[in-house]
Amino acid sequence: MKNIRISTTGITASNLVMGCMRLKTLSVSEVRALLHKALDEGVNFFDHADIYGDGLCETRFAEALPVTSSIRGKIFLQSKCGIRRGGIGKGVFFDFSREHILESVDGILGRLKTDYLDFLLLHRPDTLMEPEEVAGAFTALQGAGKVCYFGVSNFNPMQIELLQKYVPQKLFINQLQLSIAHTPMIDSGLTVNMHLDQSVNREGGILEYCRLHDITIQAWSPFQKGFFEGPFLGDPNYGELNGVIRQMADRYGVTDSAVATGWITRHPARIQVILGTTNLQRLADSCRGSDLPLTRREWYDIYKAAGNTVP
Repeated sequence: MKNIRISTTGITASNLVMGCMRLKTLSVSEVRALLHKALDEGVNFFDHADIYGDGLCETRFAEALPVTSSIRGKIFLQSKCGIRRGGIGKGVFFDFSREHILESVDGILGRLKTDYLDFLLLHRPDTLMEPEEVAGAFTALQGAGKVCYFGVSNFNPMQIELLQKYVPQKLFINQLQLSIAHTPMIDSGLTVNMHLDQSVNREGGILEYCRLHDITIQAWSPFQKGFFEGPFLGDPNYGELNGVIRQMADRYGVTDSAVATGWITRHPARIQVILGTTNLQRLADSCRGSDLPLTRREWYDIYKAAGNTVP
């Protein structure tokens, strides 16, 4: 397992992250087996959110892996807040108020049965955000020893700039969707000044922005096409892509999921990949992509096979 430096925190952690969004579908014994498999593979970073299972995923995690003093020093716990359920149609809305952030963290800590989080992320941009309130919440949480470091999820550069103007703590992480079949943060940079749909800058140059500002990107849904539209691996609509991935897998003696993981970890931005699988074998297979030595030509061959233009 390859370990990387998380921004400028001084923390070195696995470049693969165990995503805990689906733990609610498993029994305690199944979660225990999954978490220990992750640890055995060298994964030491675990990603949660208070919205996952409405807190049940965090509870199930603590039941399966009691966070004792001996284990706490060996793992990094991250959670996210800011998404709330309710309103018309029982949908969601966003809340970055000081009160909600503080209440959320207390709930998270209680469910995880730990005294502190290594990282707290704001889950999705709240257009009604008052950054002074966020700053007050972050300062209170850090002062109380409840959160060590902070970050965001699904933010564009200007949203980060606005928040960072008021928040005294550096934002160390930005969690963003990225897979071979979902590459908007890469696409426009490869077709600058061209009359192509791929040239449309939809995310404000977030990849380069994060690299310039020492913000670690965490890639979520690394095997998904679109927005929760299912995996591209094995999808007949992605025949050419799967064929090229299969060739690479055979070449390196790994599985297709390892190639999909390794395509992301190969990028010099030192991206962490969040694995959300609940399948023990798929987890182990994906971990083989932690440090897969894809060449530049192989990386671009995969990118082009996904239907992208390299002019």
